[in-house]
Amino acid sequence: MKVYGHPLSSCTRKVLMALAEKHEPVEFVEVDLWNGEQKAAPHRARHPFGVVPVLEDDGFVLLESRAIIRYVDARFADPPLTPGGPREIARMNQWLSMDQSYVAPHARTLALERLVKAREGKPGDESAERAAEGALRAAFDVFDRALRDTRYLAGATFSLADVSLMPYVASLPLLRAQHVLAGLEHLGAWWARVSARDGWRRAVEAG
Repeated sequence: MKVYGHPLSSCTRKVLMALAEKHEPVEFVEVDLWNGEQKAAPHRARHPFGVVPVLEDDGFVLLESRAIIRYVDARFADPPLTPGGPREIARMNQWLSMDQSYVAPHARTLALERLVKAREGKPGDESAERAAEGALRAAFDVFDRALRDTRYLAGATFSLADVSLMPYVASLPLLRAQHVLAGLEHLGAWWARVSARDGWRRAVEAG
């Protein structure tokens, strides 16, 4: 199984995490985002929108990180990353949708303003940065309240919802935005649990 991506890409990391949780070996092919390799013809032949990650599995090509992690979970049975009950599955899908809608876009804005523009020698848009930080804080407040009464987002067991959120939390120091988690003790306790998993260590090493 081959993953095309970048080690600092949150979407890449969630795919590597899912594979690591399954104890599946992966061939990681780094796509140089800093120099625009993702927009060049060879990668666009894999992904028409010129982004990462892309999964290849014995000739089967799949795009979009949340689709990929669902595929990985279905492809490899153990350990399961989808809960057993219909309500828990629905809850998992709810959080996957929420991190896609309310976390990922604002993390992407901070990456553009604070990382990409800095590499290009351009100043960041401070108003866009403040708005993104405010939106992230509002989203993480919601996640924090949900984790007040449960160990993981979908319930008692670790799931794809946790896999998907983890890289965004991990990226906050790089984005100079770790302060958006200040005082969110339930989310902080969740992060301490999930980041201590062996799968996370192996996912970071794989990329």
